[in-house]
Amino acid sequence: MADSGIAQHITNWSVGQGFWTFNLDTILMGWVMAFILVVAAMVVGSRLQYGAPTGLQGWLEGTVDFIDDLVQGSFPVKDPLIAPVALTVFLWILLMNSMDLIPVYLPGLVAHWFGIPEFRITPTVNLNTTLGVALAVFILAIFTSLRIKGFSYFKTYLTHPFGIWLMPMNILMTLIEEITKPLSLGLRLFGNMFAGELVFLLLAMLPWWGQFAMGVVWSGFESLIIILQAFIFTVLTVVYLGMANMQEH
Repeated sequence: MADSGIAQHITNWSVGQGFWTFNLDTILMGWVMAFILVVAAMVVGSRLQYGAPTGLQGWLEGTVDFIDDLVQGSFPVKDPLIAPVALTVFLWILLMNSMDLIPVYLPGLVAHWFGIPEFRITPTVNLNTTLGVALAVFILAIFTSLRIKGFSYFKTYLTHPFGIWLMPMNILMTLIEEITKPLSLGLRLFGNMFAGELVFLLLAMLPWWGQFAMGVVWSGFESLIIILQAFIFTVLTVVYLGMANMQEH
């Protein structure tokens, strides 16, 4: 019974089969979080307060300053693309991660009222989401490398790390190195968020007093994980984009 209960709540609302399976709950919540982010930015932008802003504007300005300091402190390269991308990635992943704090049985219960069999509300517990965002960052890093270095970017594949005389080995090693970047970026976020969801599911199987006591404790700990994982993903995004801006010497 325990296994079936957990399985029920880690099943996505999906259509299609095999490679063409679409996780509708993940897609929906990802777009909802993006919509909330855009609307919040528009509202704050239309009601800017000068001096000492409070509320959402104050928090957003603090976040912008934090990301800007992170970018400037990590690399001396000035690229107007890095900070906006890093800010968007941080806020979007933070919002998606925060859905993990909603009681695990509640999304499925509400979904059943509308005839939906399953519903996982946290997009980042789906490997498709984390790898998708990681792949987008990786493609943007390649685009930045080509924009800054031109076709000399491909010289790295021919000469690194063993020199021109071991070109086939260089190509293989560089390809492995490049492929592991989005894989490690996406798998790290997915693994930590999925583990947190499983802990919530296990706590939900305790008696009500155990659910409340342990749930409060774990929610506090999970809140730190949610912020930390968004921060780590953002830092690595800045690193990859910064490396793409570095000229070869």
